[in-house]
Order: sequence, then C-alpha cells, then structure tokens
Amino acid sequence: MPVFFRRIIMELYSVISLTTGLAAQSELRASIAVQLTQKALRTTKSGKPYLEAQLSDTTGSLSIKVWETLPWYPELSAAPLNAAFMISALWRQTPFGPDPAELSLRPLTPQEEEAMLAGSGELRELQQKNWETITHLCSTIEDPRLAVLCRTFLEQYEGRFRRAAAARGYHHARRGGLVEHTAGVMRTAAALCESYPQLNRDLLLTGALLHDCGKMWENGYAEHTLTMAYTDVGELLGHIALGIEVTNKLWSSICTDDRRTEWESLRPPTDQVRLHLLHLIASHHGSMEFGSPVPPKTPEAFALNHADDLDAKLEMMRGAYESSPALSTHIRQRKAPLPGNVADPLPRVSTNS
Repeated sequence: MPVFFRRIIMELYSVISLTTGLAAQSELRASIAVQLTQKALRTTKSGKPYLEAQLSDTTGSLSIKVWETLPWYPELSAAPLNAAFMISALWRQTPFGPDPAELSLRPLTPQEEEAMLAGSGELRELQQKNWETITHLCSTIEDPRLAVLCRTFLEQYEGRFRRAAAARGYHHARRGGLVEHTAGVMRTAAALCESYPQLNRDLLLTGALLHDCGKMWENGYAEHTLTMAYTDVGELLGHIALGIEVTNKLWSSICTDDRRTEWESLRPPTDQVRLHLLHLIASHHGSMEFGSPVPPKTPEAFALNHADDLDAKLEMMRGAYESSPALSTHIRQRKAPLPGNVADPLPRVSTNS
C-alpha cells in the first residue's frame, strides 16, 4: 500500500496547537484534520516544480511545500479545493514554516468532515454560549422598534451570521468569529450602560449587534467550506456600507403600515431611531482614517467605538499569548497590529497557602 494511503495513528492536533507545539519543541508527530483551501503549482529557481498548499481548520491555516519527488505529491496536486484530509506526519519547524516528513494522508469521512467544520468541542461550546449571550441581550431591548429589528435580523441571517469571521487576520479571524466578537461587544456595551446610565441602552445594544453585520459578505464562509470568500460586494463596498444597507432593508421590512400606526406615538420618533442606529454603524471605526465615513458624534457612537476596539485588542493579545515566540520569561514577541511586545498579564491574587 502506498505510504500516502497508509493509516498512521497519531495524536490529533488543531492547526494552532500544531504551530504552537512546533514553536516550543521544533519537532513532533501529529495528525491534523484539515481542508485544502488554497494550492498553487510553483517552480524553484532551478526549474523544479513543487506544490504550495494551504491547509485550514477552524483555528487557522498553515502552508506546506510538497516537492514533485514525494509520494504524496500526485494526491495533493490532483485534489480539488475544499477537499478534506486527515494528514499525519513528523512535523519539523523550519524558517519557512512547518515541514512534514513521513506523511500519510486520507480523505475525511463525512462525519469527520462535519466535526472538522464545526471545530473543537471547546470552540463549539464557546460559540454557542456567545450566541446565547446575543439572543439574551436582544431579548432585553425595550424599544419595540429595535426589538423587532434585532429579532428579524437573527431569524433571517442566523446561518450566515454564525459562519462569518470578524476579520481576515487580526482578530476573531475564523469561522464563527463574528458571533464571538459581536457577543463581546454587546457584553461590554451592556456593562457601559450600567456605569453610564445616560446612554440609550436599547440603541447601543442594537448598534453592537449590527455594527459588523456587513462582514457576513466581507468575511463570509459558504456552508461547507473553510475558505473565507472574496466577494464583489465585500470588496467594492466594505462591511460598513453593507451594514448600513442591510439595516435599512431590514428596517423597511419591519415598518409595515400596522406597525407605523402603532409606533406613531412613540418618542423619540421612528425615523430618528433609525438615523441614530445608522450613525452607530457608520462611525464605529472611530475616524475616517480607519474607514468610517463619519466620526462618532453621539455618546452611544463613542461607546460603541471603544467597545468594538477593546474586544478586538483583547482578542489580539490572547492570540499573541497563544502563538507569539517568547523573548524572555514574561515577554512575547510583538504580533501585528499591536504596538509593541506583549507582557504576560499579572495573575489574580491567590489566597491559597
């Protein structure tokens, strides 16, 4: 039996745990369940062909070079994009990234592929809890117009929303990451309203829910793939413009004649509520320098900008602690776009003797 079809039983790693493990010990035997998300046939300076393949799971991606002389070259070079494999190898860390030797690969079973797309049990639990946080906070919104808008959004876009990433590289850049980020921003927004009761809680929570909804197209995933697609609308408009458009369409769909009559006596007026919500989406990056067409001009807009930035920065730091090389006992190498090297956080006080 060819080596590239032989089953080798090894410990199953995620992509991020494999790269982290290699950073610590430079060599390990491991299996990874992955999708082939990119591939390109290239040649060396001497004209020898090789395949550059990107392998992805829900935690991240890694690239490997597969030389034409290796027995698994025909299998990977012929595989279509999004083909799913179990890859077992002796992995070594090189200056150019992880390099597999003694490699064995086989297609994933349908059950294994479904589990790979859903992520680890820990990730599934995290994203489910975040989804429950979002639905719970939406259920506490008292303004009937914003309550109906949030409920309609969650019902209409649940699948697309729960698959999307919050970014392409810096934070929550994974399938389901948008739900994680949105829940974090909503939790922070709710906490800010406790400290600053003058804030319009209903408006701020709704803005937190919808501020990045355009990323369902800018950073979206199809139902059965780990490839973050590039779309015409995502590239040509961007998530802020898309978020404004989606919110306007949803608002039009909920403003039936009966509801307009029912909401006519509410204050502030319905059109003002819509306008202020759109401003939150438009200004949540904080300045035109960072992509917002307008800077924040209301208390809720400032609060949303800082809640969004805080959640993103803390996730970037978590990623740095997880994968950045240690420079000393308590210092890790800078990870872009953080402004400097990262120091380990101070642990909470322990009273255990």
